[in-house]
Amino acid sequence: MSGPRILLVDDEGGILSALKRTLRREGYEIRLADSTRAALRVLDEEPVALVLSDQKMPDMSGLEFLREAARRQPKAVRLLITGWPEEVPPEELRKAGIHALLPKPWDPEILKKTLREALQV
Repeated sequence: MSGPRILLVDDEGGILSALKRTLRREGYEIRLADSTRAALRVLDEEPVALVLSDQKMPDMSGLEFLREAARRQPKAVRLLITGWPEEVPPEELRKAGIHALLPKPWDPEILKKTLREALQV
């Protein structure tokens, strides 16, 4: 049996690969999306327990995407990751129901711990 299904969203393939490498031994069923459009397709096709999205992407911001993700899958935990955490107002995170804001580059142990806590596993 596999663990919770998580969706990782980033327009940079190298970041997606690094996130997957960081999390691959944690027991998650990992889905990857290199655009918000691809991520929305995944959300329409299968349930996910958690969505981790980059903030700066071409089609829409991570905040905008996670608001739409909440509309499509309200039970999924939402996390935002960014190289510019100071640019994301804490009030916007609260309004969007985002569980945590993670910095890039991330600390692998903090990333793993944050996901475990968010998923309560």
